[in-house]
Amino acid sequence: MAERSGRRNRDFLGTNHISNSFDEDMTGVEEVPLYHPSHDSGRVDELSPDTNEVAPCAVEEDLKPEEEELVTEGARPIQIVVANEDDHKFELDAEALEKILMQDHIKDLNVVVLSVAGAFRKGKSFLLDFMLRYMHNQSSESWMGGDDEPLTGFSWRGGCERETTGIQAWSEVFVVEKTDGSKVAVLLVDTQGAFDSQSTIKDCATVFALSTMTSSIQVYNLSQNIQEDDLQHLQLFTEYGRLAMEEVYEKPFQKLLFLIRDWCYPYEHEYGLDGGNRFLERRLQVKQNQHEELQNVRKHIHSCFSSIECFLLPHPGLKVATNPYFDGRLRDIDDDFKEELQNLVPLLLSPENLVEKEINGAKVTCRDLLEYFKAYIKIYQGEELPHPKSMLQATAEANNLTAVAGAKDTYSRTMEQICGGDKPYIAPVDLQRYHDELKQTSVQQFRAVKKMGGAEFSRRYQEQLESELDEVYANFIKHNESKNIFYAARTPATLFAVMFAAYIVSTVTGFIGLSMIAALASLVMGVSLMSLCAWAYVRYSGEYREVGVAIDLTAEALWEQVLKPLTEQYMEENIRQTVVNSIRASLTEQVTQTAKLKTN
Repeated sequence: MAERSGRRNRDFLGTNHISNSFDEDMTGVEEVPLYHPSHDSGRVDELSPDTNEVAPCAVEEDLKPEEEELVTEGARPIQIVVANEDDHKFELDAEALEKILMQDHIKDLNVVVLSVAGAFRKGKSFLLDFMLRYMHNQSSESWMGGDDEPLTGFSWRGGCERETTGIQAWSEVFVVEKTDGSKVAVLLVDTQGAFDSQSTIKDCATVFALSTMTSSIQVYNLSQNIQEDDLQHLQLFTEYGRLAMEEVYEKPFQKLLFLIRDWCYPYEHEYGLDGGNRFLERRLQVKQNQHEELQNVRKHIHSCFSSIECFLLPHPGLKVATNPYFDGRLRDIDDDFKEELQNLVPLLLSPENLVEKEINGAKVTCRDLLEYFKAYIKIYQGEELPHPKSMLQATAEANNLTAVAGAKDTYSRTMEQICGGDKPYIAPVDLQRYHDELKQTSVQQFRAVKKMGGAEFSRRYQEQLESELDEVYANFIKHNESKNIFYAARTPATLFAVMFAAYIVSTVTGFIGLSMIAALASLVMGVSLMSLCAWAYVRYSGEYREVGVAIDLTAEALWEQVLKPLTEQYMEENIRQTVVNSIRASLTEQVTQTAKLKTN
């Protein structure tokens, strides 16, 4: 049982300065003004300097001085993961989390982390405040408090805009003695609601994944029913969490509770755990006639959690839904809701039902949890993980990538018929012409495919296609050149030419007495001969391919930089001389014929 007394609960009720507004799951209700304890006749009128100018609750007259000191401490929600709305990144407030988890009396205790996650404006913070009441009054059957006590704790209010951002933890960690006599630390965590107008899919996935990775009891808060998109989002978020965990030897997460709020079908499945589990069994059942996509979703969820349960909670009542000044008093809540709430909270937090946090089979202490938070947040701040995307964006990307693959395949198959395989060598000019024509055809094929995302979204995939076609063309060029017998003989011909030139230089310089130059030319000739022998061995045996590549590159450089310019210059000079000689011969012949005609 919790070591905090019932009197401590009065401190919790009185010192908290958070807005006592409408429950998150009552959508469409206006924001409620802050509750001021000084307006209540049962409160003291003076403000305590130790409670941030909030009037403390009325306490019993026999309250002892040391208990009075506890009353003025003032537990409150602490922001431990801060959401940056500008760049959609999350930062861990390590100092704040350290103050919570590294208190001397709890830092070495095994930790129980209960987290509530789900869509925004569905009553997560409202539910957590009742859990706080339970943790302060476990020994009492009337732990829910009096009918006229406003609900305080985690910030909650009515309306359609989100209230909680990032991840918050209650500053007071409760020490509970389990049935076996061991003590554990219980931490309550509230999370930013998913799918609000300011959060991306990546934001939602990050918060849900962090919550699931660090909690031992994850409450998945849903409204009215479990729909297929709820299961698909759970699959996405848990997979995003599993990706961040380096080693997963078994099911990565522990207890998952589907909490269905405002359940409207008690005639099919009664309120509470039994009806919820029967309903969940039908929802998560894998059937043979189901589509493979539906089967995979259910198999994935079963593979992620050690324990999966469901609880059906009724609607809290019309007074709650329609009263803009509702501040959480029990007298405004329907009896059915209060009855089931009395069953739900002990189901999660009673000493015999607590689930200690484990990672890879090892129990985690408060000290360890701090380090895990630091490690996990670094992973999500980096770029190692893929970014979750909306269904439209993911479908549009897949659609465009399929079009790219189809166009690229058309290009490759046609080029194979032109110069691939055992096709003969083709002139580089003709190959370039075929490439240009087929590239244009492939781009037109890509544009003709109906694609999601619009023209602007598809433009970068067209650029990707053009870049990939150029890469494929470069490979076809190499393949075509390998069929050219002169290209294949370029390396030995170049090396032989170098040897011959070095031999001539060595002979001439040796004859005229330039022994130093002759020795250097002989060295070049010897190196060329050894390179030629090594190249021949690599070609024959297939071994030491790196050596062969280096020799080919060296020979190619010599050919392009030295021999080819000399050859072209020599050929150009020969052609020029041939043309000149032809012109001279032609002119001479014409002169001779003219002279003969004159003579005749």
